Amino acid sequence: MTRKPRFSLPGIPQPGRAIYQRRLATAEPPFANIRHAKGLDRFTLRGKTKVNAQWLLYCMVHNIGKIQRYGPALAASG
Repeated sequence: MTRKPRFSLPGIPQPGRAIYQRRLATAEPPFANIRHAKGLDRFTLRGKTKVNAQWLLYCMVHNIGKIQRYGPALAASG
């Protein structure tokens, strides 16, 4: 009996797997952070303009958290 790999990418051809795995490491964590840690399951406002404003606020909070976490290290090294 063989073990199933922990992480499999069914339906993705071999050349695209590296690109997809890179995307998983760079593009997906902010969305997961905003959804799970910040609690954005659904938008509370209606209308494209208001939803866009709410999304931008969540993105700003995410970026402020990154500055708070990594800012002192960048200031010390630069």
